[in-house]
Amino acid sequence: MNGSPKLRLAYLYPRLMNLYSDAGNILCLTKRCGWRGIELVVDEVDLKASPDFRNYDLVFLGGGEDRQQTIAANDLLETKGDSLLDALGNGLVCLAICGGYQLLAESYKPATGEQLPGLGHFKASTVHPGPGAPRCVGNVAARRDNSWLVGFENHGGRTTLTGSRPLASVAVGSGNNGKDGNEGAIENNAFGTYLHGSLLPKNPDFADELISLALLRRGIDIKLAPIDNTVEVRARNALLAKLGVAS
Repeated sequence: MNGSPKLRLAYLYPRLMNLYSDAGNILCLTKRCGWRGIELVVDEVDLKASPDFRNYDLVFLGGGEDRQQTIAANDLLETKGDSLLDALGNGLVCLAICGGYQLLAESYKPATGEQLPGLGHFKASTVHPGPGAPRCVGNVAARRDNSWLVGFENHGGRTTLTGSRPLASVAVGSGNNGKDGNEGAIENNAFGTYLHGSLLPKNPDFADELISLALLRRGIDIKLAPIDNTVEVRARNALLAKLGVAS
């Protein structure tokens, strides 16, 4: 490999879809790349823009309320859908949070109004039970393989997986729907989740997994240089202890 690695990230709707510190995930990826000598170029992709997603290594889409999701859903279908779906199908690394997760799945039926069509990459669909239904709110601890994911959820929609595999299994919190124990979804190199807060600073191993996948997709098979995650791990373990979960 000649020179330092360079990755490009498409940040979709940075002002429209940015609830509960979701933008902190971009900062986390940028820092963890930079500390290792990896340049991460972040392009903000707003409404009406129609980039060629084959030119990117990662894509990020955060959360938004129903009004913002309606705007984003229409724009995704009209200006970005074909290119983004093609890239996701070819292994583009993606992190989609809450509303972003719903919009990259099959459909979202809000509490009121018409059902919003999704792009259909995640094999999952979401229905809001109605204006009077309680929201899924609070800290979450979810088991993923031999590690924990922690974060904060606040959503009204209930997501059911129709083919994608879950990202994690909920120990505390609601996750996708509060019933089946699933949290999030995985399809190819795309990860959908309800965890805000920001997610990646609280879960540095997951952040590094996304970076490694993006590098590998470029043909760069390297072991990431270790970073001292003492503070992050202590914060995560403190939350797990507060939730009554042994780390």
